[in-house]
Amino acid sequence: MKSTYISYSLFLILLLSSCLDQPEKMGNTYRNNFESLWRIIDTQYCFLDEKKINWDSIYSVYNARLGTDTVSELAFFDAMGEMLAELRDGHVNLYSSFDRSRYWKWFTDYPSNFSSAIINSHRYLSVNFRQAGGLRYQRIAGDSVGYIYYSSFSDSFSNTNMSYILKYFEECRGIIIDVRSNGGGSASLSEQFASYFFPRDTVSIYMRHKTGPGHSDFSEPVALPTKAGKIQYTRPVVVLANRGSYSATNMFITRMKDAPNTTILGDLSGGGGGLPASNELPNGWLVRFSSSPMFDGRMQHIEFGIEPDIKVMLNPDDVAKGEDTLIEAAVALIGTK
Repeated sequence: MKSTYISYSLFLILLLSSCLDQPEKMGNTYRNNFESLWRIIDTQYCFLDEKKINWDSIYSVYNARLGTDTVSELAFFDAMGEMLAELRDGHVNLYSSFDRSRYWKWFTDYPSNFSSAIINSHRYLSVNFRQAGGLRYQRIAGDSVGYIYYSSFSDSFSNTNMSYILKYFEECRGIIIDVRSNGGGSASLSEQFASYFFPRDTVSIYMRHKTGPGHSDFSEPVALPTKAGKIQYTRPVVVLANRGSYSATNMFITRMKDAPNTTILGDLSGGGGGLPASNELPNGWLVRFSSSPMFDGRMQHIEFGIEPDIKVMLNPDDVAKGEDTLIEAAVALIGTK
């Protein structure tokens, strides 16, 4: 019953966020579309103050670039995409029938710290890896450590899948969960995956939602606990993260920070700590944006990424030998437990 209540509460929050201070329907001109887009962000985007963004100043800059309705539709779309990029947020996109604006610098300005070719080599997953739902897994390091690679929280798995995986790893000293370059997906799968490593319900994430048009108009924090799963794993766990670990993956890492016997290893995660909502412009284009900020159990923003417990970067010398520095460090760490 409690999980049903939380899901219903999230639905109401999303509904409120997407309906809050909707701009009046205006005619389809470049001017009206610009004004509508700027106001949606001004009244509904949740990180303007936190990121110290002067949205009024940005209005002046892009208003000066607007020109007349004789500018091409493509040029207008690109200008509006550039304006949204000022938010520095991978959850912000402008959708049209011919393109989707996107902001990539949240991870392209960082080293990838990941090589899919290496993890798929004979040393780790190999061609004989096992797969249960969206989880690929294998015993590595002389069968002493279990290794799971999860590439997307859009790929589902079940309790039965996880039960078989942990049975396969029952003789291992610990497991490595690799969520590097996992760009996110389902928040509920993120919570479910974390639940297997919590012996009791734990409040790991809080969320607030907009209550008015002001930049700081937010509700009191709403707790989103990690619930203890029916299946439990109590041996050492190492979670591998990189800057490409974004959105729902960032939430998973945030939760696992509070899991017993768990170490986060790698690099700063990608962030993406705002629950997205969307709205429509007069011309039918859709804008997606972060509407509800999320925090960790200590009420710290998770929008900017989660620092690892142990920072390890991929070493070029190891790569040349076909080794993954992070996996090897995780194997060594589990060996000391």
